[in-house]
Formats: sequence, structure tokens, C-alpha cells
Amino acid sequence: MRRGLVHVLAWLFATGAAVTLSWWGVHTVMEGTVYDPPRALPVTAADVRARDVKPASGAPSASPSPSRTQRAPSSPAPSRSPAGTHSPSSGKPAPASGRVKAYDTDGGRAVFELGASSATLVSATPGAGWSMQLWKTQTWIRVEFGRGADRVSVFCTWHDGPPRVEVGTY
Repeated sequence: MRRGLVHVLAWLFATGAAVTLSWWGVHTVMEGTVYDPPRALPVTAADVRARDVKPASGAPSASPSPSRTQRAPSSPAPSRSPAGTHSPSSGKPAPASGRVKAYDTDGGRAVFELGASSATLVSATPGAGWSMQLWKTQTWIRVEFGRGADRVSVFCTWHDGPPRVEVGTY
């Protein structure tokens, strides 16, 4: 009886130590992959039109477009974006190097600034009743809207050329 109790206690101790070590390892790895959800920035149709239209002769345009720093004020929030990417929650304006394009889906709206060789997420806003997840790397951004078993994914890649955006429902 005593020998069986010692074996059970040894098994419990070894199992507890293995579970604790596994949890700590997974927690450490996963902690670096979680991003703060981006805050929605107001993008009006006038902003998009002004950014999409480039003067043909290099002369200044007739209607100046507002810069990102002139938009609605926002409080800076900590960002855990990987190096080399811009997070709208960082409080720093992204360089105005491309065109702003919005993608409206059943699950929400994702707005990207598409440059010649990269892209930046401007905002992502889930629709009513939908949740949102965000993944970013050096060469792609994925925004996924979810509600129950429904998923809508907006995937922007630029690893082998100019940025392109694909919207998929699954």
C-alpha cells in the first residue's frame, strides 16, 4: 500500500512539473504573437478620393488632402507590431506613399494603404455581432472577421511583387 502511494505521488509530481513547463513554454511563445486590436481611424470618401488622384503634371492639386496628422485625435496605445511594420495604434503616422483602399465585407471593413512594394493596415472595424483577429508579418497582413462558424478573411500580400488583396469567405 505504501509503495503504491509513493508511486502515485511521484507520478503526480512529474505530471504537474511537465504541465507547468509546457504551459510556460507555450505562454512565452504565444505572448510574442498577440497584437493589440487596431483602432478604427475615420477615413472619409473625400480622403480616399484625394489620395487616389495624383496630379498629372506634378503641379499641386486643386484641393489639398488632409494629412494623417490632421485627422481625428487619438490617444497613443502600446503596440506590439513586428519591426518594420506600422500599427495604427502606435500613434505615429505612416508615410503617405500609396493609395488608401477600403474593403467592405459581410464581417466588417478593412482599410489598407497600398504602396509600390508594401502595404499598411489603416483600420479594421468588425461589423455588429462580429469579432476580429489580426496577423501581421514583414510581407503580409491578414484581418479575419468571425461570427459563430462564419469567417471572412481579408488577406493583403506583397512578398513577390506589389501589394494585392484577396477577400475570402469560409
